[in-house]
Amino acid sequence: MPPADAPTDALDQHHDQEHLSATADEPVMPEGQGRAQGPVMLITGASSGIGAAVATRFAATAGWRLLLHGRDAERLDQVAARTGGTALRADLTDPASASRIAAAAIGSAGRVDVLVAAAGVGWAGPFTDIPASAIDEVLAVDLASVVHLVRHLLPQMIERGRGRIVLLGSIAGAVGVGDEAVYSAAKAALGTFADSLAYELRGTGVTICLVLPGIVDTPFFERRGTPPRRSGLKALTPEEVADAVWRAVMMRPRAEIFLPRWLRLPARIHGAVPLVFRRLAERFG
Repeated sequence: MPPADAPTDALDQHHDQEHLSATADEPVMPEGQGRAQGPVMLITGASSGIGAAVATRFAATAGWRLLLHGRDAERLDQVAARTGGTALRADLTDPASASRIAAAAIGSAGRVDVLVAAAGVGWAGPFTDIPASAIDEVLAVDLASVVHLVRHLLPQMIERGRGRIVLLGSIAGAVGVGDEAVYSAAKAALGTFADSLAYELRGTGVTICLVLPGIVDTPFFERRGTPPRRSGLKALTPEEVADAVWRAVMMRPRAEIFLPRWLRLPARIHGAVPLVFRRLAERFG
């Protein structure tokens, strides 16, 4: 039976993913499998923002071994020191980085039970103004590196018959956002990747969840150089997103989680009647 406070909305479980037994206070993964004694989580983008908040959230849950990826060595070391995690520095724009991160993670802990892919970059402005280098960076960090990292880590999860993958998407990938064409495309592709992989993972004991937040108050917007342009959305805190990731890992499997929950509605309207959605978006922003 799922926990009493687990959400029951059927829209959050449109894939028939296998239930993994857990309570709100227990790790999903049992102890004693492989080198590490407790469950092992690899978090990308852990040097700041959502990734750092996820690390902090799971550091407060007993038993977890945290492997923390980031590009900024100084900030990553600070998060690792605060959470007791192991720092794995790498630049995800490097095509070879995914294999190196996976090898370092498995070499350090013996396995990876949970992958939280939280690293992300963005660029905002007219598509005709985006530099080729920015296109390559967004597609590399937000899409290609995630796909490659899953490819390297998934076999050992399937071999053990259990594991969880949590991908950080965006509402921009569900409905598209003006002046964020490449970012929206990368996040849309990530969502389709999660959907497709969910079918392949049926019966393996491994599940995949896509978390789709709206605006999140992180250094993401500062780094890209422009503030958010999506009207009507109150910024979430990284901690709110981290709580959703915690639920995705610790409670019954869910194919997707929208933050805030009402964002599910525009995503469904966009999917069912895209022309109506576009007209509403043009009128109300």
